[in-house]
Amino acid sequence: MRVGVMGATGYAGSEVLRLAASHPDLEVVRATGESSVGKRVGDLVPALTAVYPRLEVEASSRIHDGELDVVFLALPHGESQKFVPQLMARGVQIVDLGADFRLKNVSDYHHWYGHDHQAPEFLASSVYGLVERHRDELRDARLIAVPGCYPTASALALGPFIDEGVIEREHVVVNALSGASGAGRAISERLHFSRLSGNAEAYGLLTHRHTPEMEQELGATLLFTPHLIPLSRGMLVSAYGRLKTESLTTALALELLRARYAHDPFVVVTDEPPTMKDPLGSNLCFVSARVDERTGWLLAMSSLDNLGKGAAGQAIQAWNVATGRDETLGLSLTGLTP
Repeated sequence: MRVGVMGATGYAGSEVLRLAASHPDLEVVRATGESSVGKRVGDLVPALTAVYPRLEVEASSRIHDGELDVVFLALPHGESQKFVPQLMARGVQIVDLGADFRLKNVSDYHHWYGHDHQAPEFLASSVYGLVERHRDELRDARLIAVPGCYPTASALALGPFIDEGVIEREHVVVNALSGASGAGRAISERLHFSRLSGNAEAYGLLTHRHTPEMEQELGATLLFTPHLIPLSRGMLVSAYGRLKTESLTTALALELLRARYAHDPFVVVTDEPPTMKDPLGSNLCFVSARVDERTGWLLAMSSLDNLGKGAAGQAIQAWNVATGRDETLGLSLTGLTP
């Protein structure tokens, strides 16, 4: 399959390139990035030199030139919608790692992202690319909206309990830690070494753009607080829901998770709390749970690599399913250790 990658030199885009290089059915023939036109991918991302010795970054407009089967878009929010209509009209399959086609309510984009959507006619037909919860819908999908990293980790941890009706859909609380790569490659004051090193910082208080995405996917109202910590990549979520039943125990909660994910190769249910390092470099998501009978709360936990299962790995997994391939094709089932 002839592949184009837009935003190829950002963190998520370069991770798509890295994973595509080991995928037997993906051949990257076009990489775009406005700030790096004319430069070789290997010069910008030295780790990719051996697999892309001659691939050059082109202007975004070049994505419309030549024959492509699928385009992976790893662009800033609001940019994908400028390219998707024409690509779709040409019959190109779209895998969008941005937020432009995740939300179904068009007014949410103005409220949470501060702009009106330029291609709302595609929102109804886009398929949310969280395979473990939308596998059947993804088959033959032409426009895949890859979930955000925080919604992925939160939905995989909390989803089974909300789906089974054992916790309330109101007053859900999600706290999350993320490595700095989740903020993208662009420099900001918050990402300066002198501020980030040895620090931890809450951000996006009450207004983080992943909130409506989580609420849409879970069918719940929630309070979400993300935290930036001084690691390059990784994500750890602790989420809390009020119990609707007194019969749920920790053992039963873990049994529920194991039953729900018995046939999902990338979700690992653990007795012990997952750590941020467990899934590093893989497409895995680790989940666990505890029931606090004293307070009547469920604690659901998860960890993933925010550039793997939280972005590029998930994009390729969803594309594998959409095209009838084994969903594990080209993706790692092992994290890096130590």
